[in-house]
Amino acid sequence: MSKEIEDHRLFNQSGNQPFAEVLARHVSRRDVMRGGLSMAAASMLSFGGAAQAIASSGAQKTPLTLAFEAVHGSLTDAVVVPEGYVAQVLVPWGTPLSAGDSWQSDQPMTAERQAESVGMHHDGMAGFALDEGSASRRFVLALNNEYIDQSALWAPQGGPTNTDGGKRPAEESRTEINAHGVTLVEIEKDTQGQWSHVPGSAYNRRLTSATVIELAGPVAGSDYVKTRFSPAGFQTRGTNNNCGNGVTPWGTYIACEENWPNVFVHHGERFQDDARIGIPTDKSRYGWDTSAGDATEDNDEFARFDITPRGERPEEDYRNEARTFGYQVEVDPYSDALAVKRTALGRFRHEGCWLGKLQAGQPVVFYSGHDARNEYVYKYVSDAAWDPADANRPGEQYDRLAIGSKYMDNGTLYVARFHPDGSGEWLALTPDARTQDGRRLATALGLADDDLAGIIINTCDAADLMGATPMDRPEWASVDPASGEVYLTLTNNSQRTAEDTQATFTNGGDSLDEAGVGYDLAPTNAANPRADNAQGHIIRWRESRLPNAFTWEVFVFGAASDDADNHSGLTEMNQFASPDGLWFDERGDGQGILWIQTDNGYEGVTEYTNDQLLAVVPNSLDDIQGTGPVINNSNQQQLKRFAVGPNGCEVTGIFATPDKTALFINIQHPGNWPADGNALAQDATVSASGQVRPRASTVVIQKRDGGPVGV
Repeated sequence: MSKEIEDHRLFNQSGNQPFAEVLARHVSRRDVMRGGLSMAAASMLSFGGAAQAIASSGAQKTPLTLAFEAVHGSLTDAVVVPEGYVAQVLVPWGTPLSAGDSWQSDQPMTAERQAESVGMHHDGMAGFALDEGSASRRFVLALNNEYIDQSALWAPQGGPTNTDGGKRPAEESRTEINAHGVTLVEIEKDTQGQWSHVPGSAYNRRLTSATVIELAGPVAGSDYVKTRFSPAGFQTRGTNNNCGNGVTPWGTYIACEENWPNVFVHHGERFQDDARIGIPTDKSRYGWDTSAGDATEDNDEFARFDITPRGERPEEDYRNEARTFGYQVEVDPYSDALAVKRTALGRFRHEGCWLGKLQAGQPVVFYSGHDARNEYVYKYVSDAAWDPADANRPGEQYDRLAIGSKYMDNGTLYVARFHPDGSGEWLALTPDARTQDGRRLATALGLADDDLAGIIINTCDAADLMGATPMDRPEWASVDPASGEVYLTLTNNSQRTAEDTQATFTNGGDSLDEAGVGYDLAPTNAANPRADNAQGHIIRWRESRLPNAFTWEVFVFGAASDDADNHSGLTEMNQFASPDGLWFDERGDGQGILWIQTDNGYEGVTEYTNDQLLAVVPNSLDDIQGTGPVINNSNQQQLKRFAVGPNGCEVTGIFATPDKTALFINIQHPGNWPADGNALAQDATVSASGQVRPRASTVVIQKRDGGPVGV
């Protein structure tokens, strides 16, 4: 989640023991994780390829090392990369997807043009090969467009209209709706190593906040999601605020709905789930609802964002519209089939959808964090066992979404509890699960005995009642394909208090025993040990052979080099705060690079550098002894700053081509970049000579000699 649209309100008022309390008693129990949990790992090609089992062996391996010099911090309007590297801008906001269209820096944006152009504020992304032979030169890029910058969007007219009150013009609302969502665009590399998009490609398309999308899983067809638009409850319109992402082994893309609650407004008495998840009661973020009643309005396209009940039955209004949001959205990048919201994976502010260790004959697992202060970490386990015959066949046309239904519509959703001794447990969110006080979960939520759909709608309250551990904004995760370990960024938490202090609850609640509440303030715990954690940290865990159990440790603490609580011993050359994006870049032989991206607002680091991209080889740390976090004073030099973004930006979204010669990242909400306001492809390392209309963009980083990035 970008700090630009971060919701500082706290909705978790549960009183559950926070992760920081747990972590205070357990800074590191590394021996717990390394004690005999020999595991086969699974590697999934980021280009939608098949998962491949990697067997561990006792053979001596050549250690993977980072072969670049760490770059210094930067406070400029340019991307900075190591010596010997180049960086190119690709598909910035407004790039036309159709052949014959153009972009000019001063052109007004219209709803029609935006619907046929790359959306705003790039975030999570992935590449999908069109054939195996050219997978590193030509593929479909799937790209989240998380939110909008209204000042840049409406720059030619001097800014948006009536954002502080009154009715928004319908054309402006419609354009902003079309700037959100997902972009699919074919891209290719020429013989000179330059990348460009393919205008008019059959694979180019947009999903916006108005696109019709199917509902599937436990919630689909239930009374919870029946609306005037879809009285049967099997469809909705739009996907919104897509932040992190996921890739399935059958070749589909997952766009994750995160800060979606703020596009709605409820002027009456909210459902308990609306209150818990934070639907506003005064005004929506963009005021799209105020365009309702315009003469051009089609099929309640704006009215649906005001979810105040107005009819006698749900089918007569949009009281349930917000309940059709908050899900993982599966998209087939190879076809124009309707995307599908997979409700079985829970309803909350999803940061990502990270595939776990994949093995034939075993369930498919996905992890996701709820990106808000004092919220939780979730895991979904499919009922169906993985069949390698379902692996992606790039470029072929077949029903990938039917395979998605097989694995993602029926399964069990769990939430994590972290213990101070380095152990943890996954708590099932099912109607018959037992809450902390011994009640059936369905009963505690006031639901019918078998109401799984109700559990999903009330995912956050269900997690409260089960006693999950409140975390410091769980964001991106990534799985090491060699060890099976899962890494998770905990970005920061300004609503964390010291150990043994009193928890307080939102919405006037007294404890987590009440539905519709959540934490306002939560004390520290072992996994989140710092009160008022402005710097953030990264943890990792490994699944146990015991049912629903795992072991965990702190991997690295963010900090400024001169912080008193610089537990990882960071220096000027690798200091960072607010880790956000995360990606494990498997390099074979059981080794790989963990890439760490930041969305920082911590003054101790921002006064030295803009947001950045760092790299570390976790396997190079295995033989280093330490009593603190995995990265500590004895080995923190293994963590290197690889790139720095331009002023005002967040560095986010990441993947590499299969041959590892091109690394793709996103530069979101830059202040005055890229340098050439008219160009669609240009040098990302050049600063603008004057003020430009800023555009979020994908950046491709390559070695000048064409070799693998990072090594």
